[in-house]
Amino acid sequence: MGEKVTALDVAERAGVSRSAVSRVFTPGASVSERTAKKVRTAAEALGYRPNVLARSLITGRSRIIGLVVAYLENQFYPEAIERLSRSLQKQGYHVLVFMASNSGEEADEVMEELLDYQVDGIIAASVGMSNDLTRRCEAAGIPIVLFNRAQDDDRLSAVTSDNYHGGRKLAEFLVAGGHSRIAHIAGWEGASTQRDREAGFVAGLTAAGQHLAARGVSDFQFDQAKAVARQMFARPDHPDAVFCANDHMAFAVMDVVRFELGLSVPDDVSVVGYDDVALAAWPSYDLTTVRQPAGQMAQAAIDILMDRLADPDTKPRRVALDGPLIVRGSARIPKGWTV
Repeated sequence: MGEKVTALDVAERAGVSRSAVSRVFTPGASVSERTAKKVRTAAEALGYRPNVLARSLITGRSRIIGLVVAYLENQFYPEAIERLSRSLQKQGYHVLVFMASNSGEEADEVMEELLDYQVDGIIAASVGMSNDLTRRCEAAGIPIVLFNRAQDDDRLSAVTSDNYHGGRKLAEFLVAGGHSRIAHIAGWEGASTQRDREAGFVAGLTAAGQHLAARGVSDFQFDQAKAVARQMFARPDHPDAVFCANDHMAFAVMDVVRFELGLSVPDDVSVVGYDDVALAAWPSYDLTTVRQPAGQMAQAAIDILMDRLADPDTKPRRVALDGPLIVRGSARIPKGWTV
């Protein structure tokens, strides 16, 4: 086995200083295009690979961002993770993805492991942070951004869609469509996204002189949503419209009412969701929903994280991005509305 190629070997071949080689392989460092080309050509010829771990010991930065996700069954999260990962990689960061349930204990265990990896920052997608862990991350100078979730903690930045107004848009749409027995299937009630979507939805119904005709909870789970739908539609006065707190549950409800109960969507019952995942646009579902602007949300989360890494004194921020109502064929379309 030959001797390991070092940065000094690359510097000698390229005719530059060793510090120039270091700058070329340090994301964000200042170096001329001519020097960078010479160094990379020499490195490729010699088979040189920079030692990322050694550099992190010198700089005190690992260039690693921890990404914690509650679950991937909902199609919204794979898309969001891809957007977050690609954007972070373009900025020279590596991404470590960990799975954690909504259980505070499991989430804390995962966060503990992230701290062992000396991550520079954490993005937590639909995962809560305990007070103790938030305090420890703050003391260690590790910024945290909550994604698609918010907490009543001024130390935490958060990026969400405007869930309250999204829920209200759906209520106004269903009322305008002439529905009078409107139901709601909720997700996990500990989630800010669930609380805000339902609050906006109920406010919209109340403003129109209506109230929820039925309500069930399925924790954002497909099979639980099917079970709740079966119970709701076993009643003779079953709902004529259902708002599901995400698309994933809406698909489950549509499967039950169409294929098990023989009802027509939207002639017998309208079904609406929230997220606008790719499957919502498929002809088999054609789901009316509120679109979460995943790309804008991912970029906002990364911008906040980068600002806090550049200046630890930057105050945490809360961002709520508006999402449009996407009208398709799963719900009765009010007069005057267009698809």
